[in-house]
Amino acid sequence: MKHIILASNSPRRRELLAGLGLDFEVRVLPDIPEEYPQELPAKEVAGFIAREKADAYRGTIGQNDLVITADTVVVVGNEILGKPKDAEDARRMLRLISGRTHQVVTGVCLLTEEKERNFSVTTDVSFRQLSEKEINYYIERYKPFDKAGAYGIQEWIGYVGVTSISGSYFNVMGLPVQRVWEEIKKLGYEDGPSSCRKDAE
Repeated sequence: MKHIILASNSPRRRELLAGLGLDFEVRVLPDIPEEYPQELPAKEVAGFIAREKADAYRGTIGQNDLVITADTVVVVGNEILGKPKDAEDARRMLRLISGRTHQVVTGVCLLTEEKERNFSVTTDVSFRQLSEKEINYYIERYKPFDKAGAYGIQEWIGYVGVTSISGSYFNVMGLPVQRVWEEIKKLGYEDGPSSCRKDAE
């Protein structure tokens, strides 16, 4: 029986992984640092953190376990936007992405006892110019403090603000599920969902 472990508390990642038809357990170890070398290029940060998260699970998994870790960052120019600290930080981030194109980068690590696969997926997202009223409404109504870049593309701000995307929409939500599916198959789960379900032989 193949046992998939999603190492994330994100409800969006849970929803996206479930959409692949896979059964999985959510298991999150406490106090895993999400730090990275300051000299690291911005687009490599998410992948670095995803690998760091996966390293914490080494020695805790069994032969049939597959751990999935992920980290998402928003990159504007050379600045990394993580999760906002408070409402004012969220306003700062939304002002930065307003009227321009930014990159959403999700790094993913797939870890088994014997193998490890790492990859990052980048999506370009363009926003029209947002008004202060729109920014304030979104923050007050949706409280996007658990989202990189202070926005969820699947929420109101995405409906009214996003003018175009180039790349995976689901990557912007937090997990590039098409690529995850391809990489899971490369690890030997060729039979699709039935080989990864709890009732598999």
